[in-house]
Amino acid sequence: MTEIFSDAYAASRDAFDPLGDFRGEFHLPLHDGKPQAYFVGNSLGLQPKGARAHVEEVLDKWATQAVEGHFTGQAQWMPYHELVRDPLARVVGAQPREVVAMNSLTANLHLMLVTFYRPTRERPVLLMEAGAFPSDRYALESQLRFHGFDPAEALVEVVPDEADGTFSMAAIERAIAEHGSRLACIVWPGVQYRTGQAFDLEEIARLGHAAGAIVGFDLAHAVGNLPLQLHDSGADFAVWCHYKYMNSGPGAVAGCFVHERHARTNRPRFAGWWGNDPGVRFRMGPEFNPTPGADGWQLSNPPILGLAPLRASLDQYDRATMPALRTKSESLTGYLEQLIDAGLRDVLQVVTPREAARRGCQLSIRVIGGRERGRDLFEFLASRGVLGDWREPDVIRISPVPLYNTHADVLRFANTVREWRDDR
Repeated sequence: MTEIFSDAYAASRDAFDPLGDFRGEFHLPLHDGKPQAYFVGNSLGLQPKGARAHVEEVLDKWATQAVEGHFTGQAQWMPYHELVRDPLARVVGAQPREVVAMNSLTANLHLMLVTFYRPTRERPVLLMEAGAFPSDRYALESQLRFHGFDPAEALVEVVPDEADGTFSMAAIERAIAEHGSRLACIVWPGVQYRTGQAFDLEEIARLGHAAGAIVGFDLAHAVGNLPLQLHDSGADFAVWCHYKYMNSGPGAVAGCFVHERHARTNRPRFAGWWGNDPGVRFRMGPEFNPTPGADGWQLSNPPILGLAPLRASLDQYDRATMPALRTKSESLTGYLEQLIDAGLRDVLQVVTPREAARRGCQLSIRVIGGRERGRDLFEFLASRGVLGDWREPDVIRISPVPLYNTHADVLRFANTVREWRDDR
């Protein structure tokens, strides 16, 4: 136990980190003049130093070229969203025309449900997980009411069947089988925000499609965290944000995936001129001709200043690669778990699944002794420059992000918990 709690041990792990130089590409918040141990990348990722240049490029072009910036020089604004298309497709395992950066996550979820949730009296049911992020539940409930259905009857929330609020695949399969004949659409997370549990998306898509349902995913906590293969998963659609692991700034432009089999579809959609075929867009005609692929769900021209930081982030992901990031992520999270098991089990209980395949960066941790002790520890950590994330009623989320966190950061968390325990 003594060895893994030593600075030398953590330093030796970091010395052989092939991704170690990426930490220097981020602005690290300071506490008492020293970098924080920042474990909140699952809520807001840190700012890449390269983001400023992309934003200033847009500002400079706006200042010097004004409207001509849409058509002239480097990084023209008219096709600006295309600059992120290929690297974004690589991050999520999709074909380029299956992805688009646009809007916000919940706006994109509503747009997808307009197209893919087509309930009938025989098949009205929307299925999701119990305890979902509130915005998802609000969206699904409002869609049901919009279509004239009672959420009490047509919104099915699968209850977790494992200890600590996690779901077995058997529970998901049972719910799909039970409601299959009435099931219109499944919306499931890639990673559950409270517990940090990751799911087998391909299997959920297979089960849903076998029951005759549409399957979509909320990947807010999965994109940039786990290697994804959206195209191969067979999912009909997916939505996500870019302000967490993708480090693109508060309220960043979100992302959307539409499988290529829906690239040309007669399904209804909400239309806007930026979704119109660019070949005829500026004819300003009354007829909507959707661009094939995910681009066809765009409504308005994209916010160029909002997209600019995503270019910096995607450059980092291309250089780091998701497989290498996943390897380091497993090392960091595994080390955190090891430290808790070796010296903090009298204080902390990990509620995230133990199997690496069933989790990403995040460990959700319950403080033994109840909410008051949990809040006390959370505030003590923050007072020492160790920043985690509190989720009611009793969970501290700690997310060692491989692009900028280190084994030394993880050790600092564990040692600060030990300090709190010994002080109390």
